[in-house]
Amino acid sequence: MATFGDFPPEHKQDPQNTSLQNDQWERKILQDLAFAAIKEQRATRRWGYLFKFLVLLYFVAIFLMTRPFGESDLPSGPHTALVDVSGVIAPDMEASADRVVTGIREAFESPQAKALILRMNTPGGSPVQSGVINDEITRLRATRPDFPVYAVIQDVCASGGYYIAVAANEIYADKASIVGSIGVRMDSFGFTEAMDKLGVERRSLTAGDNKAFLDPFMPMKEKDVEHAHEMLNNIHQQFIDVVKTGRGDRLKDNAEIFSGLFWSGEQALALGLIDGLANSSTVAREVVGAEEIVDYTPRPSYLDRFAGSLGVKISETLLNSQYWNVR
Repeated sequence: MATFGDFPPEHKQDPQNTSLQNDQWERKILQDLAFAAIKEQRATRRWGYLFKFLVLLYFVAIFLMTRPFGESDLPSGPHTALVDVSGVIAPDMEASADRVVTGIREAFESPQAKALILRMNTPGGSPVQSGVINDEITRLRATRPDFPVYAVIQDVCASGGYYIAVAANEIYADKASIVGSIGVRMDSFGFTEAMDKLGVERRSLTAGDNKAFLDPFMPMKEKDVEHAHEMLNNIHQQFIDVVKTGRGDRLKDNAEIFSGLFWSGEQALALGLIDGLANSSTVAREVVGAEEIVDYTPRPSYLDRFAGSLGVKISETLLNSQYWNVR
C-alpha cells in the first residue's frame, strides 16, 4: 500500500536506461553534424559547377558576339559570290567603301567563286566613296579577267549607286526598279528673311575672303553660286565619263540620260542603262552557271549590332523623357 512520499515503481530511474539514452542522443548529434557537412559540401560543389558553367557561357557568348553576323564556312565547291551594296553610300555606313571593297576583294580571292554579283539597293551617296568602289572593281577585274562582275538592282540604284554599278560587266534589274539619277547636287537653306523678322544679327568673323562660302545666314553671293556650279559641273562630268566608260556603245544617244532623271528598269533597258531584266538567283543560275550563292558581304558582329541597338534605345528613352518633361 502506497504512502505519501513514495514513487510508483515505474518512475524510478534506471542507470542503464539513462546511459543508453545519452548514447543515442550523442549519436544523433553526430549524425546530424555529418549530414550537415555532407549537405554543405554538395551545395559548395553545385555552386562551383554553376560558376564554371556561367564562366564557360560567358566566353561562348563573347566568341559568338564578336563573330561577324551571318558568318559561315565558305563552300568548297563552285558558287556565285555576292556582295550587298545597301543603303546610303557614306563612311561608317553599311555601304561604306571600306566594307564593300573588303567583301569584293575576298570574292576575287576565292578560287571556287565563279563570278561576283553586286546586289544594289541604294539611293546613292558620297561620290568619293562610290568612286573608290568603282576604281577597285576596275582594278580587280584587270587582275582576274575570267571573273565577271554583275550588278543586280533590287528596288533602287540611283546616283552613286549607279556610279558603282557601271564598273560591272553587265547590269540587271527588275522591270519596276528605279535606275539612273546621273547628276550631282548640293543642298542648303537660307534664313536671312527669318532673321530679319526675328531681329537676329549675324556675326561671323573669318580669315579668308571665301571662308563663309554659301553661309545660310547671309544673302547668297553671285560669285559663290558660280563657283559652286563650276564645282558641281566638274564632278558631274566625272560621273558622265565613268558611265560612258562602263557602258560604252550600249548607251543610247539621249541627252536626258545625264540630266539627273531616273527611270524604271524597263525604261532603263531601252536606254541602254542596263543589260537585262533579272534577279540575283536568275543571274547566278542562268548567266553564271553556279546556282549556289554565297554572301561575302562583311557584316557587323553581334556585339556591334547589340551596341548599336542599345544606343538607339537609350537615345529614344532620353528623347521621350525630355519630351514628357517639357510637356
